[in-house]
Amino acid sequence: MTQQFRIEKDSMGEVKVPAFALYQAQTQRAVDNFHFSQHKMPVAFVQALAHIKQTAAITNAQLGLLEGDIATAIADAAQTIIDGNHLEHFPIDVFQTGSGTSSNMNANEVIATLASVQLGASVSPNDHVNMGQSSNDVVPTAIQISAVLSIENHLLPSLQHLIDRLEDKRQQIGSSIKTGRTHLMDAMPISFDQELGGWQYQIEHAKQAIEQQLKEVRALAQGGTAVGTGINADPRFASAFADNLTQTTRSEFTASPNFFFSLSSQDAVVALSGSLKTAAVAIMKISNDLRWMNSGPLAGLGEIELQGLQPGSSIMPGKVNPVIPEAAAMAAAQVIGNDATITVAGQSGNFQLNVMLPVVAHNVLESIELLANSATALADKAIETFTVREDNLKQALDKNPILVTALNPVIGYLKAADIAKKAYAEGKAIIDVADRETDLDRETLERLLDPTKLTQGGLAE
Repeated sequence: MTQQFRIEKDSMGEVKVPAFALYQAQTQRAVDNFHFSQHKMPVAFVQALAHIKQTAAITNAQLGLLEGDIATAIADAAQTIIDGNHLEHFPIDVFQTGSGTSSNMNANEVIATLASVQLGASVSPNDHVNMGQSSNDVVPTAIQISAVLSIENHLLPSLQHLIDRLEDKRQQIGSSIKTGRTHLMDAMPISFDQELGGWQYQIEHAKQAIEQQLKEVRALAQGGTAVGTGINADPRFASAFADNLTQTTRSEFTASPNFFFSLSSQDAVVALSGSLKTAAVAIMKISNDLRWMNSGPLAGLGEIELQGLQPGSSIMPGKVNPVIPEAAAMAAAQVIGNDATITVAGQSGNFQLNVMLPVVAHNVLESIELLANSATALADKAIETFTVREDNLKQALDKNPILVTALNPVIGYLKAADIAKKAYAEGKAIIDVADRETDLDRETLERLLDPTKLTQGGLAE
């Protein structure tokens, strides 16, 4: 079928645009110019642009700068995008002009087209939809809004869900005792309550750090316009915009105390990305612990058994792999890589504008999505469903030569080391060798070497 086109005009002349497209000339120029990847600007970012256009129209109408019927048409058009409609009309590659001007104009043009249809009169992308704005404050603001809303609505609930499942699992299996490990080598006993409690605190700590960094991201660039001076924006616009956005999103936003900072740097988002990286490190640590503990079932540690979710091999029948921890670990690796990209992009604040804004948006939003999905998957398909292999735990504990550490205060380090070596060489339990090599009676040894008691720390009694 032959593609149908229409002719649109902008300040550079005429452009052929697909007849069905809601966008206009400037978007089409970007589509023609940028063929760097298959990555389009994230949906959350596009919806944040729509929030900006909607809030700006409402604010400009309140300030008496925009006719009420035009403002209403713009706000209604923007709402359809916020609701998830017309997203196919945002086709621009992430790797575009560093200011994100193409994406800002994409939103202006689509909303202007929709508003014009509703109003039955022409609505201008620049003079009406973009009133009191510049791409240079719109795009940083869109990064901020999309990050805040994505974290509040998806990531923080997902991390809390993982925290809750870890707490549930601690209640279920916390009394089980296992061999602790340092350097991947046998160490003193530890309870599942203690081990999972460490994981839980890691996620709680990461969640708190994200919440803390999010406070800085709430101070919006909107109102700085082209270079931070606020040219072409009413002096009342920035604070009124933040107040209106807070009402419509039910999330707290304020105007930046320094627009030159907010336009020229992405420091707040770089710091936020650092906290996302910390969460990724925690996710990877937990994922790898689960993989090690599940290893086997015969030749590995075999401490736990993860739920079997799918066949693990195309050639080895019966093989089942820890697919959820593996996937979560890969997602964490991507988040760590995204942070490196955001760090480099954050250095590109040349004079009054950062010029790597689209790649910042792409990477920070991908990191938020990956972490949210990883936390949920780990909670529901790994933590909640794994079972403990008590037989393997007991066998390893009984022969763990490091248990002799508990005898140090009683018989001394060197004697204890000698017993440990003999127990390991003979393949016998520490208590049996200690019974033979010391003058301590069996009852005393059982009390001193009780694995459950050893998880509680302190001196031997």
